[in-house]
Amino acid sequence: MSKNTSEADVAFIQALAELLNQNALTELSVKREYGEDDSLEVRVVKQQNVVTVTAAAPMAAPVAYTAAPVAAAAPSAPEDPAQHPGAVTSPMVGTCYLAAEPGATPFITIGATVTEGQTVLIIEAMKTMNHIPAPKSGTVKRILVEDGSPVEYGAPLLIIE
Repeated sequence: MSKNTSEADVAFIQALAELLNQNALTELSVKREYGEDDSLEVRVVKQQNVVTVTAAAPMAAPVAYTAAPVAAAAPSAPEDPAQHPGAVTSPMVGTCYLAAEPGATPFITIGATVTEGQTVLIIEAMKTMNHIPAPKSGTVKRILVEDGSPVEYGAPLLIIE
């Protein structure tokens, strides 16, 4: 390469660097062919200073705790539906359905009166539809499962009072 060619190449590279800055580019690659075995390949990369700042999480102010009597805390604790005397629990693991088929009227609704032995829902287990009967007569106070939801053995399904 002659001295003129290398000076031209340097000027070309400087022009590429200016192009990079003027157009807010981060990288530019160019290949110049001078002949069969003579070429210039230039890659201009603008290195950006990356500053990583990790802010420490603000520390919470210390809070003074006072011990409350256990008896006072019990009424505010949420009631466990499985411990309710009218809870109907799942006799098996499976998928719970509130109606006989999709789009059909549900077996029960909140406030409905049921009689002992009446089907209140279905649990599908191993491709078998198991009708779950009401263990006693009464009024449905709460339905604790959604249609199509999975249930575990002993999980509360609904409350009848």
